[in-house]
Amino acid sequence: MAMGISRRGLLAGGISLAGTAAAGYALVEAGTLPGKYRLAQALGQCGAAPPPPHGPLPVRDAATFWSAYRKRVVRMVTLIPPAAARRPGLGRLGVVVALHGLGGSALGAASLYAPAMTQAGITRFAMITVDGGSTYWHERPDGDDPLGMIIHEVLPRAAARGLSAARVGIIGYSMGGYGALLLAERLGARDAGGPRQPVAQPAAAAVAAASPAIFASYRDAMSADPGAFASSAEFAGNNVMDGLAALRHIPAWVSCGSIDPFEAITQLLRSRLARLTGRPAAGGIAPGCHDDAFWARSAPSGLAFLGKRLG
Repeated sequence: MAMGISRRGLLAGGISLAGTAAAGYALVEAGTLPGKYRLAQALGQCGAAPPPPHGPLPVRDAATFWSAYRKRVVRMVTLIPPAAARRPGLGRLGVVVALHGLGGSALGAASLYAPAMTQAGITRFAMITVDGGSTYWHERPDGDDPLGMIIHEVLPRAAARGLSAARVGIIGYSMGGYGALLLAERLGARDAGGPRQPVAQPAAAAVAAASPAIFASYRDAMSADPGAFASSAEFAGNNVMDGLAALRHIPAWVSCGSIDPFEAITQLLRSRLARLTGRPAAGGIAPGCHDDAFWARSAPSGLAFLGKRLG
């Protein structure tokens, strides 16, 4: 769409600010929704991606493994600060797990967070991304369990490499922002362990969520993406708004774009966290849309927040 087209021309063509209804959430996340977002982009309201950072990017180490929890081969990418990669062993590095959005992958999340690590000057932790598919990061009726994979397969692999995985940071964007909060709640409530691998459960040091894809109701979720939850019971069992008490002692950073269908629910989430903890949640609402540019701009701040809590 040409940047020079007028606002009146856009509205006359049927592209309006009212175009983002509940049914649009999944399409917005996939980058295909017309309406509010095309108008915002045409008017220059979404903002651009940040420029490339100064300095070397983290070293990227990609591997695949068979996940018993996801019942398939998945890819895992580890991002290691350059200075740490040159040292023998990784024992001094902490771990931040990064969760991708709908339609994303471990490779996509690694590409988004690698420049952010350099921009934020991260030297004390490695980041790990892994394929979560379109699961919304919760266990599905067929047994596909992405959080179980992270707790019982990804983090033990990190520990086996010498990384410090007993207390981890968690970050994610969109569907991954929802998943990051869900994982932090599970670790905070100490109820994520399963009968398949009775191992010691890690603790969440802090969580950062950008544009978390949280639905106010099961009906909203079904209108947006019928594949997000298989039933109202599954929605209720994985509703992060109902599990916030588990974050009482887990520092949280939550950010969202001002032109984003999840802005209102993010504001509600932030206000509830503030009442729960007695202090404002870190992060905030900033200019931007539900897109890669906003997530890339906000990622350095989220990573810096996690770095202070992992120290």
